[in-house]
Amino acid sequence: METLGIDATAEKLGIGVPTLCDIVKELEKPGRDPRDELPKPLLRHDVMSLEDLKSGMELTGTVRNVIDFGAFVDIGVHEDGLVHISQICDRFIKHPSEVLKVGDLVKVWVLSVDVNKKRISLTMRKENVNNAKE
Repeated sequence: METLGIDATAEKLGIGVPTLCDIVKELEKPGRDPRDELPKPLLRHDVMSLEDLKSGMELTGTVRNVIDFGAFVDIGVHEDGLVHISQICDRFIKHPSEVLKVGDLVKVWVLSVDVNKKRISLTMRKENVNNAKE
């Protein structure tokens, strides 16, 4: 890049100079996970592990990853919980990124916990919490 210059490299790649500078800056820090800079979830003192989670429990968490079928939310225990795409909102969405992005603070409710498989199923739709308890 130094031999071509920043302007020529950005033009060759079809991106803006600020974008190229951001890319170079991030490449200078290999192995760093930018999600580590996200806000931490608001922790409850009574929830320290998977075993402390109960169906219907309301928690606040931080979206750690948005994927095709849902979003993983850090709720302060060792494992992130999954909010399936059908549990994100009460309207149809094609992709969770229509509603969520990494770093969002969200209110979630526990649908189920599988301690053996270390899986937490969450919902962002409060009306589904009552159905899960029944």
